[in-house]
Parts: sequence; structure tokens; C-alpha cells
Amino acid sequence: MIDDSMLTLLKLVSDDGKNVAIRLAAAQDFSRQAASARLRAAVANGLIAKTGVGRGVEYSLVETSRISEEYERAGLSEDHVWQSLLAPVVRDLPENVRDIWRYGFTEMVNNAIDHSGSDKIKVWCARNALYTQVWVSDDGEGIFNKIQKALQLYDPREAILELAKGKFTTDPERHSGEGIFFSSKMFDLFDIRSGSLHFMHDDGRDDLLIERPKNAPGTLVVMRLLNNSKRTTKKIFDKFAAPEEYTFAKTIVPVKLGQYEGEKLVSRSQAKRLIFRFEKFKTVILDFAGVAEIGQAFADEVFRVFQKAHPDTKLAPVNMTAAVKDMVARAKAGE
Repeated sequence: MIDDSMLTLLKLVSDDGKNVAIRLAAAQDFSRQAASARLRAAVANGLIAKTGVGRGVEYSLVETSRISEEYERAGLSEDHVWQSLLAPVVRDLPENVRDIWRYGFTEMVNNAIDHSGSDKIKVWCARNALYTQVWVSDDGEGIFNKIQKALQLYDPREAILELAKGKFTTDPERHSGEGIFFSSKMFDLFDIRSGSLHFMHDDGRDDLLIERPKNAPGTLVVMRLLNNSKRTTKKIFDKFAAPEEYTFAKTIVPVKLGQYEGEKLVSRSQAKRLIFRFEKFKTVILDFAGVAEIGQAFADEVFRVFQKAHPDTKLAPVNMTAAVKDMVARAKAGE
């Protein structure tokens, strides 16, 4: 059983393997000697590994398991992959954690089966005392390019914004468009990498759109969850359902994803890119974290023009700077 102080130690090592004793003493109000004793105990119990000497000492989490498998996509079932590969790895974890893994893992494997067009699908997972991490990859068309074509988007970066909104699928006959959205909210870390684009959802931090110099083929999905997470699938589903209903009625949109590098959100065309498909939801929470300011035309298109045309969709802006809040208020006053 891992107690709270050991859990703190593992998280510190996960973040940075250097100067751990000093950081642990500060975090737990321990003496330096007590912190060093906890480090030695963690090493002795096989939870962390120590390398180097003196000031060069560094600690890392020890993997307790790592497995991988490559599957032929044709005829593959996501339940088969779950039962044969991941279920045994997480069998002893709390039920709520296993439920999250079964939902997110089977959704991502199913997406690769149904959408990638790849010949093979590769899955691998690694577990340590703190968390479990899983990778699902294919060498198909690439998720962002596929969405760009399906929606006739100008730029594949717009596909990431559509994924963040939810309720979109390139195969509506067989999919609801909810899998990636809900999976991204359930895990501590959820990454999708395809082509030169990398979308990262890191719980507690701003969603990020990273552009990479190398254009990688196919799609790679990365999921990570603390082994003692208190999160549940029900809490996540309920958070985005309408009261007294069981429908996907609310979404959270990171506005920053619509602001490409070097741009400011000032134009109506940028606003139209952001509000595309908002009418499918009863409530849209617009998270302005990381957005310093917006232009008058952008604010007017979102908070006056769209709202007037779609009164049944509630727009709820949050995390606004004073400049953004002022521009939103001006747009609403023009109603």
C-alpha cells in the first residue's frame, strides 16, 4: 500500500528526477534526513531507481510491466485487444480506474480499426508504481487529414478544434463522435499525434497544439492515468450531460486552439471557425485560458451574431482576462 508521502515522492520523481530529497522535504515538511530515508525505502522496494553519484544522482520510476503487440487490422476486435493485452495489466487496480481504461482503450482501438485504413495496429503499455500509460498507433491516413477532408476544412489544424468540441465523426452510421472527447477528459494525459500536429490534453493545464518539424505518418494516441485516480466514467459523462437527461449536451472548447502561432483572434472568419457546430450543444463553455485579448469583430460574431441566431445554445465564457471580458461585454451590449 502506497501512503500519501510515498505518492508525493513518486510524483516528484515523475516530474523531475533531480534534487528529489530537497523537494520532498519542502513538499512534506520533512527533515532532509527523513526525506532521504523515504528515498532509500522507495529504492529498496523497487518503486524507483537511482543512477549517478553525488550531485549527479538522479531517480526514475521503475516499470513493473511493459508489453506490446502488433495486430492485423482486418477482422480485429477491440474487445480482443483489451482482454489479451491491457486487462491483465490493470486487473488489480481500483474498479473506477479499470472502467476508465476499458472505455478509453477500447474506443481508441476501435477508432484505429474503423477509421485508419492501416494494415496493422500496434498497441503497447507500461506501468509503474504511479501510473499506467498506453500507446495506440497505426500507419494509416492520419486522423487530422481525414477530418480535414470530411469537413472540407482549409487547414488540418482546424480538425483539432473539432475534436476538442466533440460530437464529430467521419462515420456517423457507426460512431457517435463522443469517444475521443470523453476519453480526453477521463485521462490525466491524452495526446494525439498525426502528421506534423500534436494535440495534448494534460489535466490541470491548458490544452496545447504543437506543430512539429517532422511529418509523421499515421496516428499515435497516448493515454496516461494515475493508478489510484479517483475519477470515474460516470462523473465525466454527467459533467457534460443536460440535467435530467443522458445526452451529450455540454462541451468545453479551449479557445486557444483556434489561435494559431503568430495570430490574434480578431476576425469574423476566425470566429466562424470557432463556433462551427456550436448549435449541436445546449451549453458551450468557452475557455479563454491562454488568450490575452480578442478583437471586436471576433467577439461580435461569437457573442452577438451567433447567439442571436441560436438562442437555444448557451455560451459561457470562462478564464477571461480583463481585456477579453471587456470585449465580450461590449459585444453582448450590442444585442
